[in-house]
Amino acid sequence: MLEFNVKNNEEIIQLLKEAVPHGEVFADAASIKAHKNDPRGMNMADGDELAYVEVEDTEDIQGVLRIARQFHIPIVPQTTATSTVSGSDAVAGSIILSVKRMNQIIEVDPRDQVAVVQPGVINQDLDTAARKVGMFYAPDPGSKPISAIGGNASTNAGGMSTVKYGATRDAVLGLKVILADGRELKLGGRTFKQAFGYDLTHLFVGSEGTLGIITEVTVKLEPIPLGDPLVGLAFFKDLETLVQAVGDIRISGVYPTMLEALDARSTETIDRYLGTHYAQKDETMLIFKLDVADDRSIKAIEDILKRYEANNIQLTSNEEKMAQIIKLRQSMLPAIYRGQNHVMEDMAVPMSKMATLMNYIEQVGKDLNLSIYIAGHAGDGNVHPTFVWPESQPDMPESINEALRLIFEKTLELGGTISGEHAVGMLKNKWTYEELGAETDLLQHQIKSLLDPMGLLNPHRKIN
Repeated sequence: MLEFNVKNNEEIIQLLKEAVPHGEVFADAASIKAHKNDPRGMNMADGDELAYVEVEDTEDIQGVLRIARQFHIPIVPQTTATSTVSGSDAVAGSIILSVKRMNQIIEVDPRDQVAVVQPGVINQDLDTAARKVGMFYAPDPGSKPISAIGGNASTNAGGMSTVKYGATRDAVLGLKVILADGRELKLGGRTFKQAFGYDLTHLFVGSEGTLGIITEVTVKLEPIPLGDPLVGLAFFKDLETLVQAVGDIRISGVYPTMLEALDARSTETIDRYLGTHYAQKDETMLIFKLDVADDRSIKAIEDILKRYEANNIQLTSNEEKMAQIIKLRQSMLPAIYRGQNHVMEDMAVPMSKMATLMNYIEQVGKDLNLSIYIAGHAGDGNVHPTFVWPESQPDMPESINEALRLIFEKTLELGGTISGEHAVGMLKNKWTYEELGAETDLLQHQIKSLLDPMGLLNPHRKIN
């Protein structure tokens, strides 16, 4: 097709380099290939990016955005590229804007119980820094050792401790954000209560880089609890019984930090992976944790487990044994993924509907003859079914696509969401209308148009 371009790609890249005084612009073939798709995503890039840019500061970001506006170039924001829903896969001809070099912990203040960080700070590194002054950072996604706070905020990442402390949104007090037009906004602050103006801070939390580029995050820290923690596991005859027991634990007043469910297939796979012997034949495993356990809370837990005929119960406050039990949950994904292609999904339903959804997923697997591992954050209704297929078969089988459609429809029917904590990305953006309805879908597009009128920021993500 004949086009009369103002500048060719080489000239645009040169202008881009001039606009980024402190960062670095990569346009060589090796760099383009290396950053084209998120390593944990679904390889949904529709072409090569024009350039991959690692920025150092606000001035660099504003420079990139200025060039993007001038030549109408899509911008794909990125931190550590750990998205499972292709949240930062390339759009053809785009600029991938990485903030991973903006990785400074600016402040950790135990008196105010806050930390101020740049977006590239790794979640685990922030938690480690907080613990040095008697605090901790509560949100703990499975990607905690490798994912960054900016990405966590952009996707409203959850994790195992969400049952007690909430997701990332519940920890974010303030943000600095650069809009598509280059303006920098300071939103929220460092107070736990904020009632002035519209809550723009949390508009950007979970927006997946479609409304602005996060450059600074102020988060709430928690004091490390006094007392002895308790970690335990127990086995139940089926998922439905486990979920009923979890419901009783949730309302018992013991305030668990972790309530994790794994089906029999997952537990058996973990045993093979770790060389352990936890699996009980055709039974479902519950792993749980209390930050502080006293005699009354231990008795309450034991009474509930007994009521639901749990077996092979183990309760421990021994540091080494607690770590061994928690490692079972942490090893689930590498155990399942080993030697297989896979896709892990992320539905959430009201607690009362969790067993219904899990049973439905099992039935879909049987009906379509699929290998499905079912696990989830049982304490907050978040279900993670993992579908696997042979490594020799590169493309996902159509039967898995059909299973996901059925499970998504069932999730919405039960009053749930098809994305509890992994975000929407490009993987699920066509379901926005189905989940949110016509009016809300339209409003989301109107908000996007207001803040990003040229549609340059992370196109095809969050909304279709």
